[in-house]
Amino acid sequence: MSGLVQRLLDVPGWTVLVVTGAVVFAEDAFFIGFVIPGETVAVLAGVAAKLGHVPLTGAVLVVVLAAIAGDSVGYLIGRRFGQRVLALRILDKRRARLAQAEDFLARRGGTAVFLGRWVAFFRAVMPALAGTARMPFAKFLLYNAAGGIAWGTTVVLIGYAAGASYAQVEKRFGTASAAVVAAVVIIALIVWRVREHRAGRDG
Repeated sequence: MSGLVQRLLDVPGWTVLVVTGAVVFAEDAFFIGFVIPGETVAVLAGVAAKLGHVPLTGAVLVVVLAAIAGDSVGYLIGRRFGQRVLALRILDKRRARLAQAEDFLARRGGTAVFLGRWVAFFRAVMPALAGTARMPFAKFLLYNAAGGIAWGTTVVLIGYAAGASYAQVEKRFGTASAAVVAAVVIIALIVWRVREHRAGRDG
């Protein structure tokens, strides 16, 4: 993690924000969140903010706006292309999970759009499903914006808190100890991603 953070600090701050926004947008717009780790990039943007490389407000705004815009594009794609989107081969191994997402949307409506943002697979497909289901765009946008603000702020602040731990430990005990703390954070993220991936595969 120490090397990863150092590489993060070696690139211009605006590049960090552009890449973060692009990844979060693509994850949501093109329903491939199980491939592109949008939340991991957002967490790293929070780390960069804590280390003073980018402004915290800027990181939060970029992630939130990219999330809302990406979801909106995903919704419009689903509304325009309907079932052809859901027939994509990339979803072939995830049909059971897709059916769960469709059922969740049918039962919970806008709430599913909000809650779906917190699960990688649902975050990727829920906007297109809402568009395919012809949910009114105003309703979708309301829940999409609420979810984007809550999720974006939370994940960036998680990274900010991790950055604080890294900086504090490094100051008191040196780089080696700080790297251990950072490694624990990264391992936790990896375990979380693996468990989500296995849950999607088994589902």
